[in-house]
Order: sequence, then C-alpha cells, then structure tokens
Amino acid sequence: MSITPIITFKAGICDLDTNVTPPKVLPKPTPGFIYLWEEDDLIRFCWRPRSASSSQPELELIMVPCDGTFAPYERSRPDATSKPPTNGRIYVLKFRSSSQRHLFWLQSKSQHAQGDPSWFSPRDLKWGKIVDELLQGQRVDVSGELANTSENPGGPGDDNDETMEDAEGASGDAERHQGGSGGAGVDATGGDIREEGEASREGGADGGRAAPAPSDDAAVAVQNFLRSLQGSGAMDAPNEAASQFATLPDLLPSSSTIPVIESADVAFVNTLLSYIPLTLLLLAQEVDDVSSVEPTPETASAAMEALTLEQKKEILIKVLRSPQFSQSLSSLTLALRDGGLPSISDALGIEIENGGFVRRSGQPVGGGQAIEAFLNGIRAAVAKKKEGSDGKMNIN
Repeated sequence: MSITPIITFKAGICDLDTNVTPPKVLPKPTPGFIYLWEEDDLIRFCWRPRSASSSQPELELIMVPCDGTFAPYERSRPDATSKPPTNGRIYVLKFRSSSQRHLFWLQSKSQHAQGDPSWFSPRDLKWGKIVDELLQGQRVDVSGELANTSENPGGPGDDNDETMEDAEGASGDAERHQGGSGGAGVDATGGDIREEGEASREGGADGGRAAPAPSDDAAVAVQNFLRSLQGSGAMDAPNEAASQFATLPDLLPSSSTIPVIESADVAFVNTLLSYIPLTLLLLAQEVDDVSSVEPTPETASAAMEALTLEQKKEILIKVLRSPQFSQSLSSLTLALRDGGLPSISDALGIEIENGGFVRRSGQPVGGGQAIEAFLNGIRAAVAKKKEGSDGKMNIN
C-alpha cells in the first residue's frame, strides 16, 4: 500500500533501563525516521528504519485526537545551572488514556553554534510542535511552518547525524515538558529532512492533513462521536481524579488475556470469534479473493467450522497482541473518561447505575469513576446472565 506522509524527520528509538536508579534512556543506534500519515480521519504515528519503506513501519500507532502528546523530555532539575538530564535531544510520546510511553532521539546534527547536542534548535522544536498539533486533531500548514524555520541558526551547516551516549536520569515518573534539553542520537546516515517527506509537505499545504478515505458506517459513527467530544471541550486534559482508576489497557494486558484464550473451550472460542471481522477468518484459510466473499452470517458460520480449535485460538491471540486492539482499548478509555459513558453503555446494552449520570445532575460521570462504573455494569450483566446456571467464567 502506498502512503503519503504528512511530515518525516530523522529520529531513533530508545529503550528505558529501569534496573538502575535513576532509570537510564538507552538510544538504539538504528538510523530511522518518524513520520505521520492519515487514514479515515485518524493520524498514524510511525517509526521505521531508514532501510525500510514507508509501508513497513516497525512502530505504527493509530492516534485518537487529543489522546497523545509529543514534547521534548526535560527532567526536573533543582536549579537552572545543574547538568541537563541527557547529552542530546529526546522527544517523548505519551498518552492521556494510558501509562504507555515511547522515547525517540533526534538524529539530525545539532544546530548549536558550539555543537551542544542537548540544544533544541527552532527547527527541532518546530518538528515537535507540528507533530503535537497533528495529534490534537489540528489542521497544520506543514510546508509553511517548515519554510519559516531557519535550517541553520548559527550552527553547523550540514545535516550529518548526531551521536549520543546513554542518557541518565530519564525516570518514568519524572516531569516531562517542553524545554531546552532532551534526547539525542547515535551514528546514522542521511542528509536534509527534505530527502523524505517533501512531497508530503507539499501535498499538505492546504493544512497538513491528507484527504480522508472512504470508511464504513461504524467508523464514521466513532469518528463523529470523538469529534463531538473534542468540539465540546470534553476531551481536554484529564484532571487528577481521572488517573485514580486503572485504564482498560492496564486491566487487559496480553499476559492476562492470552492464557484465557489458551485454556478456553470450543464454545467460548466460537463466541469470541463471532465478534471478529469475517476477513480475519478468511485470511486464516488463505482465501485468495477476500473481497469477493459476501459477509453473511452463513458465510461466517462456514468459515468458523472450517477452522480447527488451534487455528481459532491463534486468530484470537493475534488480535489481542495487535496494536489496533491496544489502541481501541485506549480510545474507549478516553471516551468513557470524557463523558461518553451514558451513550456507550446504552449502545452496548449495559445497565449502568443512574444511567451513567451524576446523581441529581444531567452531567455524565467522568474520569476514573466512569471506568469503574462501566466495569461494574459489565460485571453485573455477566452475573445476571449466568444467574441460575453453572457459569464457567470468573467475573470477579
């Protein structure tokens, strides 16, 4: 599949060593690119090695508007004269709906006049600003923004790659905000950022967002719901109460869900498969032309019967491990926290205490209380369904 990135710039990925105190950011030496593109009105945040094509990212995240932020990392320091937390420039991608973090180091050479690798130039900050605005669902004139940024504000004139040693003090609990120091790099290759993404920036001159592709009714409904939350201000940054209850990704890690699938019986597996798109079942059978198969209940039933129990479990496990499943859980967490509990529970047929609204108020329950109320509603629904029978599912 051919894609057109909105913006592309040189960056590497980092690991976080939590076995030392304070934790240490470990930049990986692989030369790479961060790039963003759009499909179905949703931004895809991607990273790939420079040896791979844009259609083969190692990391691809479907970003819900206003859920993610992208900013320079700067650990809190006791005074302005103390040593920066890194010897280079690191950006952190984090999420309001989960505790997930991704760290990246800029691989383009520092533009500081004395070669300070931890100095964010206007160019470096502009890259981050564009990415963050795109993650908030804003329209961005990418080519115009980059044209107004000096490529060489007093620093080295080339765009060779930066180098960086391991960055100490990158604690997962440390304060991160936009500032003057951050992450950095390891040896790489490549020239100016214009070697990639130029066509995409030219194509994004009308606002930096690609034309939306056709989508089905379900996708449109979800997108309209998210946009309505954003437009009403309901998707602003969560307050302190929102973080007092676990998120859905925290409650449903693959380490907990996969063993359930591995030990499940045929009836339970078939029930779960009934919620899986027919396309996945057909692909497991190596059907040549999936698009020619009519998605009817009879077709789905025949597809399931043609699979062995092990094949069915393998499909479910792949779904649980997929980034799409993780992103869907994060999206649902965000929607519940930000006022969507009444409409979501009603659509799913789940009875929620007081309909999901605050007592004696027309305001929906939000924050961590919404997540807890949603889970309590599911638990009650399962208990009601299993009442009077020998239920096989532990709902506690």
